[in-house]
Amino acid sequence: MITADGYFADQPVVPGADVIYRPKGNAGEYAPLATNPYRGCGHECLYCYVPLATHIPRDTFNEKAEPRPGYLERLRRDIVRYRTAGVAGGPNEQIFITFSSDPFHLGDLAHTELTIRALIDGGMAFCTLSKGGGRALPFIDLYRRDRDAYACTLTTLDGAISKEWERKAALPWDRIETLRRFYEAGIFTWVSLEPTLSAESSIAIIKETHEFVDLYKIGKVNYVPKVARSIDWHDYTLRIIEVCQALGVKHYVKRDLQEHLPTGYHNPLRVQQHHGAPA
Repeated sequence: MITADGYFADQPVVPGADVIYRPKGNAGEYAPLATNPYRGCGHECLYCYVPLATHIPRDTFNEKAEPRPGYLERLRRDIVRYRTAGVAGGPNEQIFITFSSDPFHLGDLAHTELTIRALIDGGMAFCTLSKGGGRALPFIDLYRRDRDAYACTLTTLDGAISKEWERKAALPWDRIETLRRFYEAGIFTWVSLEPTLSAESSIAIIKETHEFVDLYKIGKVNYVPKVARSIDWHDYTLRIIEVCQALGVKHYVKRDLQEHLPTGYHNPLRVQQHHGAPA
């Protein structure tokens, strides 16, 4: 559901909750709780579903990320509501930032820092999902090894292809190096392999990054019909889980692909998000 002021608000968990909510559907497979500090983005990803979902003209959405009016005050009130309701804010209750933008977008990131600090001060865990690459690194010391996570969307290892589909996002190698830095700092890392623009690309990403990625979330492509029709999803699912098994990496295959999994395949939605101190 989208509220009148453009907030995602699928399912409040506690009475009166406003900007912290429980995502449903495909989003619910990413995180148990979420919040969205921004309206708009600026990365100009051609496959982005948010303009359609929020009824924002794509050109307007692509201009920049703007802080939502009154968001921080609303967030702080929600944190109190959740804590009062007994939601302790541990790693199994991370607040996902964000489904409606990128926390490490191209503009002023002061609002991102204030959001993270509000969650920390309120005793809540958090996870960021970003295509901003190194723009996240100034914030690395805010992440706590035992409860927070850093995630990145990767669709290709080819910079030219990335520039075609994700026009102003950080290039793949920038994102990959940022993942490595967070992992080496002892922060749980995961990669969203959604959208899948090419079966070969997603498999190559796992092979390239598995030594410093704790978890892969594997999905389809939902808003680019031409690409969706070009991929044999049954073959892709079997191939990518074979690679994951061979490399010994944790992975979750999203519901859109689960019909292609072998019967009884172990596919946990949530895993322990802590890999210990760095070597």
